[in-house]
Amino acid sequence: MSTSLQNILFGLLFLTVLFLVIERGLGRARGPLLRRGWLTDVGYFFFTPFVTRVLSKAGLILPAALLVWCGVASVEDFRQQSYAGFGPVSRQPLWLQGVQIYLLADLLGYWSHRLFHGGRWWAFHAVHHSSEDLDWLSSIRVHPVNDLVNKFIQVTPLLLLGFNPWVTLSTAPFFTLYAIFLHARVDWDFGPFRYVISTPVFHRWHHSRQREAWDKNFAGLFPVWDLIFGTFYMPRGRVPEDFGITEDFPQHLPGQLWEPVRRLWVRKSGSVDP
Repeated sequence: MSTSLQNILFGLLFLTVLFLVIERGLGRARGPLLRRGWLTDVGYFFFTPFVTRVLSKAGLILPAALLVWCGVASVEDFRQQSYAGFGPVSRQPLWLQGVQIYLLADLLGYWSHRLFHGGRWWAFHAVHHSSEDLDWLSSIRVHPVNDLVNKFIQVTPLLLLGFNPWVTLSTAPFFTLYAIFLHARVDWDFGPFRYVISTPVFHRWHHSRQREAWDKNFAGLFPVWDLIFGTFYMPRGRVPEDFGITEDFPQHLPGQLWEPVRRLWVRKSGSVDP
């Protein structure tokens, strides 16, 4: 068994135990342990690191190549991880760059998320919204195209602005781990901090099929973006329910990978979608 596969198995076991404590113990969630769609999500748990993550990393070659082409970095700089950015922003303390990077990455992620809620992009994001029983494991249900575009939109502008690339790239694992928590089956809204940082209730409203919650709560970390752009929805005294999408969509991994591509092909060819 390869080390990477061992790490994935360990990660699955560790997160399963951790969220059993969080959801069933602290959050007092009820219902069957093996809920609808769990096998599909386990499939994504293995598919994502071997396929999706590789494609997303490949997508970052373009901004790195632009930096090399512009002469602000060399291939050797990236190989040795000695490149630390360029221009005025790179001369700021790392902690200050970190604050700016996480704020800007979340703002870019907000608009990338909104992009995927409309037009031809929706089918790729519908994969993520297809979970009808939302919990921590359903957070991993993401189409590779969705992940690739999100990462590209979030990271590329920051690299081209001259921020430290290693602090910039640290946003990816952080946002991934925090997204897992946001999908947890708990009714936590952090009380007075509900407007400061995204919470499970905040994000679970985003996944609700209830009409008043459609196209709300796009931020991954800071709800201030939803407050500014008028997409914040978090009524007091209520919790989200009835998750999923209203359209017919495959519930197995191969079908979910192919369906958005099929719809895009149908749209381009001008055929009638059956």
